[in-house]
Amino acid sequence: MFIMIRDMISKRLSERTSRMKLANTTAKNIFLFFALISVFTTIGIILSLFINSTGFFSKVSIVEFLTGTQWTPLFSDRHFGILPLVTGTLIITAGAAVISIPVGLCSAIYLSEYAKPKIRKVLKPFLEVLAGIPSIVYGYFALTAITPLLQSLIPQTEIFNAASGSIAVGIMTIPLVSSLSEDALRAVPDSLRHGALALGSTKLETSLRVVVPAAISGISASFVLAVSRAIGETMIVTIASGARPNFTLNPLESVQTMTAFIVQASQGDNPHGTTGFYALFAVGLVLFLITLIMNIISHSIVQKYRKEY
Repeated sequence: MFIMIRDMISKRLSERTSRMKLANTTAKNIFLFFALISVFTTIGIILSLFINSTGFFSKVSIVEFLTGTQWTPLFSDRHFGILPLVTGTLIITAGAAVISIPVGLCSAIYLSEYAKPKIRKVLKPFLEVLAGIPSIVYGYFALTAITPLLQSLIPQTEIFNAASGSIAVGIMTIPLVSSLSEDALRAVPDSLRHGALALGSTKLETSLRVVVPAAISGISASFVLAVSRAIGETMIVTIASGARPNFTLNPLESVQTMTAFIVQASQGDNPHGTTGFYALFAVGLVLFLITLIMNIISHSIVQKYRKEY
């Protein structure tokens, strides 16, 4: 009798173990499938950029592309110097960083170190609403509100200008900096705060000299991600900053960014197979490499300064 019961229990345990192994294997394969979709999608995008860019660089010198100061792929007298698009992108990115980084960091410090829980519950959703506004709305806001304000203060400001676009992009990226920075600040253990206060530090000294350095990896990563987001912004700069490839560092003038050119070139003005058509992929490749470098920098900063508590 006992032998029969033991055999039945052993058989049921064996069946249950087999079912569990099958379920685990199935779940693992499903998750692996979805992970591979992301990997192969990324590889496909990279291959598409590189393969189509070869059609461009087979007709245009890479030296001219990287050092030329005129970008007129749609004109009869064609020039393919990408520097006007790069400088336009850098102006927008730098202006946005000047706005989003200090405002976002100060907002994060307030929400993490000074705000009471009730106030935080009210302010944080309002701040994050900015992240939910479509970028095209920011573009029209920059064109109809920010630009007239700049023109009233600085009359020589053009209707389409880099300054209004950078301000709008900076406002849009504030929630990215503030949210990620606040998460990094709140991850710092309270024991560090209590220790600094016990040694006689003020609230401000504790926040700036203890908490912020302890969360510097997450804060730095939020800065880099915000800059990457500003580099890749499309609709705001297309509407507010214009479509003139202007090799200038004056933010009051009209400029064209790399993303704005991609939008323009995608509207069908370039017949398939022409040099102008392949220029779209060459610009996309440069934009991809810039954002890739920014992400690598962000990852290295996180790994270098990361602290576990």
